[in-house]
Amino acid sequence: MNVLDGVIADLAAEGDQLRAAIVDLDEAAWQTATPAEGWTIADTIGHLAWTDEVAVLAAASGTEAGKQEWDAVVLSAIEDPTGFVDTAAHELGALPSEQLLGRWDAGRSALVEALQSHPEGEKLPWFGPPMSPASMATARFMETWAHALDVYDALADAGAATARPTPTDRIKHVAHIGVRTRNYAFANNELEAPGEEFHVELVAPSGETWTWGPEDAAQKVTGSAYDFCQLVTQRVHRDGTDLIAVGDDAATWLTIAQAFAGPAGGGREKKS
Repeated sequence: MNVLDGVIADLAAEGDQLRAAIVDLDEAAWQTATPAEGWTIADTIGHLAWTDEVAVLAAASGTEAGKQEWDAVVLSAIEDPTGFVDTAAHELGALPSEQLLGRWDAGRSALVEALQSHPEGEKLPWFGPPMSPASMATARFMETWAHALDVYDALADAGAATARPTPTDRIKHVAHIGVRTRNYAFANNELEAPGEEFHVELVAPSGETWTWGPEDAAQKVTGSAYDFCQLVTQRVHRDGTDLIAVGDDAATWLTIAQAFAGPAGGGREKKS
């Protein structure tokens, strides 16, 4: 199995797990508020469906018709850079649940086909830097995993039997993006990015150790991979993790880490 097929398989598994948690919800439950301010479960699935559909448009932008559709999406983002994501989530989230679920299912399938058939060596345009099909699939995994946590937490808070599933080593995709976006997090918070590499050492759900960067780096981050992934997707407060930072720059990073594109997020509140 090549890299792309491996990421796609993990993305499918994560999506299937989330789908199983919501497929039998009634219309009222779809409107349950999530920890993401202003977003319901329906909005969350709407966002995932919209992003998959837009990624498919990006993959088709090499044709004239595809370029026109992709350009229209980009223009709408330029016109409302801080609100276009929320707008799309709310618009799709307003659909009847059966229709919304169908849109998400169709988008998931279309994305797999688009990524697997994309010309080798050719990147897809995006709202940030262009991405290879494997990078796009990894980004879609990160978003699916992070937003799924919001859904599981919303259902648990509402008294449903659903709880967060047991973490798997699939989260390595999220951890990798979290490490790779270190400099972006600094720049996104109008801070100068450190010039040297950090050493990141995380314990996977399986007990395996994952590492990035030189072992002798002065700046280090160690701890649970699950906590790190929650932190870089801003699904937990820094104080709610077991992560240990060595060095001032590493400590700063853990307060601003952000693996997703867009304005600097406020993160989650510290739990009492």
